[in-house]
Amino acid sequence: MTVKTLSDIEHLELVPLSERGLASSTYEALRLAAERTPHAPALSFFADAADFQRTRDWSYAQLFAEITRAANAFHGLGVVPGEVVAFILPNLPETHFTIWGGEAAGIAMAVNPLLEAKQQAALLQAAKASVVVTLAPTPGSDLWPKLASQLDQLPALKHVVWVSMGPYVGAAQREALSSLAQKERELHRGVTIHELRALMDAQPGTYLRSGRQIQADERSSYFCTGGTTGLPKIAARTHGSEVFNAWAMAAHMAPRNGSQVIFCGLPLFHVNGQLVTGLMPWTQGDHVILGTPQGYRGEGVIARFWEMVEHFGINFFSGVPTVYAALLQTELKGRDLSSLRYALCGAAPMPLELFREFEQRTDVKILEGYGLTEGACASSVNPLHGERRIGSIGIRIAYQNMRAIVLDDSGEYLRDAQTDEVGVIAIHGPNLFAGYLEESHNRGLWIDIDGQRWLNTGDLGRQDAQGYFWLTGRKKELIIRGGHNIDPKQIEEVLQAHPAVALVAAIGSPDAHAGEVPVAYVQLNPGASGDAQELLAFAAQHIVERAAIPKRIEILDALPVTPVGKIFKPALQQREIAQVVRQEAERSGLAGIPVEVVQDAHRGLVVLLNDGPYRERLAAALGRYSFQVEWLPATQHHAHNQ
Repeated sequence: MTVKTLSDIEHLELVPLSERGLASSTYEALRLAAERTPHAPALSFFADAADFQRTRDWSYAQLFAEITRAANAFHGLGVVPGEVVAFILPNLPETHFTIWGGEAAGIAMAVNPLLEAKQQAALLQAAKASVVVTLAPTPGSDLWPKLASQLDQLPALKHVVWVSMGPYVGAAQREALSSLAQKERELHRGVTIHELRALMDAQPGTYLRSGRQIQADERSSYFCTGGTTGLPKIAARTHGSEVFNAWAMAAHMAPRNGSQVIFCGLPLFHVNGQLVTGLMPWTQGDHVILGTPQGYRGEGVIARFWEMVEHFGINFFSGVPTVYAALLQTELKGRDLSSLRYALCGAAPMPLELFREFEQRTDVKILEGYGLTEGACASSVNPLHGERRIGSIGIRIAYQNMRAIVLDDSGEYLRDAQTDEVGVIAIHGPNLFAGYLEESHNRGLWIDIDGQRWLNTGDLGRQDAQGYFWLTGRKKELIIRGGHNIDPKQIEEVLQAHPAVALVAAIGSPDAHAGEVPVAYVQLNPGASGDAQELLAFAAQHIVERAAIPKRIEILDALPVTPVGKIFKPALQQREIAQVVRQEAERSGLAGIPVEVVQDAHRGLVVLLNDGPYRERLAAALGRYSFQVEWLPATQHHAHNQ
């Protein structure tokens, strides 16, 4: 049935979920898909955007056989259920073989390739990974050197498995890769190194050698969701949660006319890349185009994206706001985009002006949604066939409950928030994860509501009368830079270690391109001297995650604090937003206009500006940011100041 409103979701739920016939595991879901359409195209990969017409292709039968061979290869290395196969890989077909084969053999663990070597090692150590799959030595890639530098810190690691770029490059490059790999093997004689392709070629592709019958509540994957300082925060997910979420997302988008062509440009170490452009389409008989090892970051991918849409007949893609902004900088004229029906935007709020301009210029429907690793991937999405409310995260998916709730001072459930009243967003349903590996990370995570266990997402929001949810803030204080989550603690702990620093607060500053960039506010010790440049250099030297290095540091006489002495970050966020508005006003030749940022009960932080003849000019500039702006008659502005 077509989902247009919340009542359609409720209608779907009249059929018990147990009667929907969902597979018990991701492996079983992929097997059923291969049985239904064995010869249909499942996956196409191009390594270079300059030559995107030249693809390597897999049918459903071939894809499932590769996943089965990978599962058997890991089983052959001694991986049993509950044991971890980690991967540090770019976007390659072998990354998918590793993910789904890893889940069939044990637990697949995604490690962000962009992290520094020590961070990667800490995650592998915390998960006790026995097998790590990574890119073989390749010119221009630091993945193998980073892992190699940490091998003596990983006592649980038994096997290193290399994925070669050989199948995707020319003969001369293949020879160079082979020579480089041989040299590295000689340098690391004490390490057991395998080639994934060789391991897979020695295995059957029609059955699991382990004979494993996977249950829905067994662990399928580990994802790292933050905690980059101290104990890593690793989320343990189940087969049932992933299969359900793929089904529920597809049900939200239905009906459809036959199979779709879906482009994957987001990284496969992220839940969106794996589920929205992997498991979900492959349970629906769709064709996934995997574009370059670096995805959207690959050279020429954004520049030639509209050509790719035309060539492959792409119907759908998923991206973050920075991707949409970059696509608008490319030439659209003369391109046939009639195949492109809709696109999903998640990970960060989409600026209003960007949303409108993209839809207007491309005639593509953007679906804003919300989800988190702990809820498999998606929890709410604007309905494709119903009203899409700009700025809203949509209506909840079927069979997963979602509500805004009010907690008491001890964090316990007090009551449901009223319509349009801001509360903590909580979710309950079959997409929920099994908890974090480190028990201390689970404190305060679950809320008991009438005997049911609900997940406290840490996000603040409200639900309107038609069931649409609107985020108004984040309790967990993450800084989201281009869809990349940054824990402010890692910035604060480094700067706090500087001898001149008394207090520090890291927050996200609005950015037209990345959504947010990290900035830090500092209060110095009495009598201490120091300047922002010195502190920036100190931060750059000691913060291991490059994306977390502050763009700017400001030194204040005193940081704003609450009555109990806790740093009050909303005041700093108000200051940052006001500063951005003033800068945009100056660029528009409007220096000196009054700017006020207030905390609105329903919408979070809102910029108040006097209406005037300059409104159109400034509104276009401010529309590139995700904060909300309200234009007031000059007489009303003063009333808000009272």
